[in-house]
Amino acid sequence: MNFRHSLLSLACLALASSAALAQQDNKKDTSKSDSKASLEAVLVTGHAAQTGLDADAGSSSRLGLSLRETPASVSVVDRSTIEARGAVDTQDILKSVPGVSFSAQPGSPGSVFYRGFGASSLAQLYNGISVQYDAIAARPVESWIVERVEAIGGASSFLNGSGAVGGSINVITKLADASGDNSRLRFAVGDRPQVALGLQRSLADGRHVLRLDAARSDGALWTQGADREAHQVAASWRARLTPALSHTLALETQHEKVSRPYWGTPMQRAADGTVSGELQFNPALLGINYNVLDGRYEQDVRWLRSITEWQLAPKTRFTHTLYHYDALRDFENLEVYTLRNANTQVQRSEALLQRHDQQVWGSRSELSHSGMLAGRRSDFAAGLDWSYNRQTRFPRSVSGPFDTTSATLPAELLFYQLPGMSSGYAPGATNLLRSLALFAENRTVLGGGYALVSALRWDRISLDVRNHRTVTATNPALFTTRFTPMTGRLGLVKDISKDWQVYAQASTAADPPSGLLATAGFSALRDFDLTRGRQFEVGSKLGFDQGRGQATLALYEIRRKNLSMTDPADRTRVIPIGEQSSQGVELTAGWQPAQRWNLQAQLAYTKARYENFVESSGTSAVSRAGNTPPNVPTWVAGAWINWQPLDTLGLGLDWRYVGRRFGNTANTLWDGAYHLLGAQATLKLDRNTTLKARVDNLTDRVYAATVSASLPYLGAPRSVQASIDWAF
Repeated sequence: MNFRHSLLSLACLALASSAALAQQDNKKDTSKSDSKASLEAVLVTGHAAQTGLDADAGSSSRLGLSLRETPASVSVVDRSTIEARGAVDTQDILKSVPGVSFSAQPGSPGSVFYRGFGASSLAQLYNGISVQYDAIAARPVESWIVERVEAIGGASSFLNGSGAVGGSINVITKLADASGDNSRLRFAVGDRPQVALGLQRSLADGRHVLRLDAARSDGALWTQGADREAHQVAASWRARLTPALSHTLALETQHEKVSRPYWGTPMQRAADGTVSGELQFNPALLGINYNVLDGRYEQDVRWLRSITEWQLAPKTRFTHTLYHYDALRDFENLEVYTLRNANTQVQRSEALLQRHDQQVWGSRSELSHSGMLAGRRSDFAAGLDWSYNRQTRFPRSVSGPFDTTSATLPAELLFYQLPGMSSGYAPGATNLLRSLALFAENRTVLGGGYALVSALRWDRISLDVRNHRTVTATNPALFTTRFTPMTGRLGLVKDISKDWQVYAQASTAADPPSGLLATAGFSALRDFDLTRGRQFEVGSKLGFDQGRGQATLALYEIRRKNLSMTDPADRTRVIPIGEQSSQGVELTAGWQPAQRWNLQAQLAYTKARYENFVESSGTSAVSRAGNTPPNVPTWVAGAWINWQPLDTLGLGLDWRYVGRRFGNTANTLWDGAYHLLGAQATLKLDRNTTLKARVDNLTDRVYAATVSASLPYLGAPRSVQASIDWAF
């Protein structure tokens, strides 16, 4: 029996069993495991004994479920874990999510791969909001302003709209809360210097709470460019208007500027100029930046949110969020470098002047109620989601090549001195994206240790693309299209015992056949519908050793249909008949065998492949069926060991493994597997002052963070950071 049939059989068996048991009035379901039955798979937390599987599952559901109750593979990386593992930014935090690989190259800083799918098929949310340009907009920000990161594996468009075939990743930032007054100041030196401040103050007997979190970092590793400056500020004001009504106003700003950003290191080529097999690099070229001297990447982002929370009744709650997103991104770079002449010289090409001007307005209303249905506990949530997304792009590109220069001592070039390049911004196209959605969720306790969790979302998406340039047959003056996807989830859990649950679930998703809705146009969408994705998943979770340990297991299959691909009968046409699939297993475990020891580990196996995919190669249409999509590793693993030999001293060691990844759809080019080691030490000088030292990539391993047939992007070399954290 194949993997898919096994999943279907298990799911059908679980659903059939629940239907039979639902007819019985089982009076033995008196424990919390009945009133709060569970559907969840993958938890990551730094302190299993303190939180465990009863922790809040966050945005993976609007029902306020715990991780045990959530019918999906959910990872929650909380604030204590972020600090314990020394994560410096939001991508660093993703190391704690099973099976995820990532990179942050300037042209696609949100390059994340999850369950066999890349960034265009993932939802990367910011406080539950997607700007539908996640592969570009989801640039890493300092972890200082982050409260937690939540990830749900697999098809999950039913939560936040189109996208999310491979999963959803939600970054939750800090807000004013009821935790009391606190003050923190942090200074860090080394390869990642930083100064950060956190303040929270309560006023008027706690009816008003003000919070400010700010971080600034300067300097850059060579993989980030010649220089980098970045700052993030998160300010919020929470007002308790009545005992049942509160309002929070939150403003966040992000600024980042990278001077002469690094775009990649050219790979060694054969005598005929071709490249195949495992990537090979000349050690003498590592660290050399071939970009123009005045190259830059710059981004300014502002988020404004108004959040109203109203407890209408003891079991009924209403929440409304009104938000605005404003982003301006600028690029001025020479982006492609190719080794020539027996790998002694570099040919430079592809100059791009680019600006993105994006504005998003949105409103989300949610109503939740905990009640009864046919004598069983049944919790409901429903709401309305509306957004308006406008983005104008200003591209000016010149292909070149511009020169062929020494590989070790490249000539110095300036961007606006490149032949054919001129200053000024001319609009290329504007995408107007209007979305309206209705959503609903329910969890009903069936009895006999079973609970059923369901969700449904209907979207109406309108896209207008206005061409500001020459009108052609493939680029009309106005392109308009409409989509009305329906997505959902159905999950079932069985409590085997108080500490052991098994579950089965099915979920669906929808996303564009190619590209992203915030930039897609006629060539990507034409008269195509959204692709259809669906997932079947089964799993188990177990608490052991009197709550000091936990282990979770998830098995899944995902299939995405209607991808855009070359017509096998006519390579000049694109048709939406492609298909991609992935099957996999995710395993996590955590154990605190003694008070001073904490052990965590994760392992993920992914078998991703094209089921039906054809692309143009020269003058032919070539099938890639059976091949693995680029940059998807088969194996990803990680482990963390924390030991506190003294009350004031903590030591940590972590390991990460990423398996082989292909650099093209033909699977003729790849980068081998790599291991990364990290180590840290924490010394508490007194109750308010802590020193920390951390080393990443301890062995200084050379590896490709992103594999490409044109220009691989290497990961960061060894880096050292020392910091002092003062609470006052």
